[in-house]
Amino acid sequence: MEYRLNQSKFSNTRRKIIKASAASLILPTASFATGEAGQQHKYGILGQKAPELEVPTWIDGKGKPTSFKLADHKGKFVYMKLWQYWCPGCHSHGLPSLVKIKNAFKDNPHFTALSIQTVFEGEYINTKSKMDNIQKRYELYDIVMGHETGGDDQHGRPPTMINYRTGGTPWGVMIDPNGKVIFNDFSINAEAAIDYLKKEIDKMS
Repeated sequence: MEYRLNQSKFSNTRRKIIKASAASLILPTASFATGEAGQQHKYGILGQKAPELEVPTWIDGKGKPTSFKLADHKGKFVYMKLWQYWCPGCHSHGLPSLVKIKNAFKDNPHFTALSIQTVFEGEYINTKSKMDNIQKRYELYDIVMGHETGGDDQHGRPPTMINYRTGGTPWGVMIDPNGKVIFNDFSINAEAAIDYLKKEIDKMS
């Protein structure tokens, strides 16, 4: 199940998944809706401890090499957006939702956002250099960006996709201050997520 450059090639199954997940949102309760897609197809690791990332390549807001570890952000909410350069959904709602959420909590000490290009197809197009392109296009100068690909022994899927049981791209993951995954799905309601986070972060202040 993959996003293609030509959207007419979407399978009927893929369309149903996207339609179902479009309604997914993060709720201000102990239960987080991950959408029909995530539940029906058993994607994600909702409620589990977030695995440490194994991304080999990171850049900072200036496009310079850097590093990132979830362990360094304990006690914070972490929002992670997974994408591929040629993925239409990443541009229509995935990355724009990341921008909305991270802008709402800019410089907030209780929140961290990041993005990772998880390449499971089209390595010749979804290259490391596309991180610079996406960084400039969406003005992602205040978060780190990663790039990873999968080997033959991983059937082309990079570690983050495997460890977080993602369904493709775009994919969003929210991790709470205790390191538990509280949201994972194709689509997130950015406004609902922001409202929830504001309330929870206010409790931490």
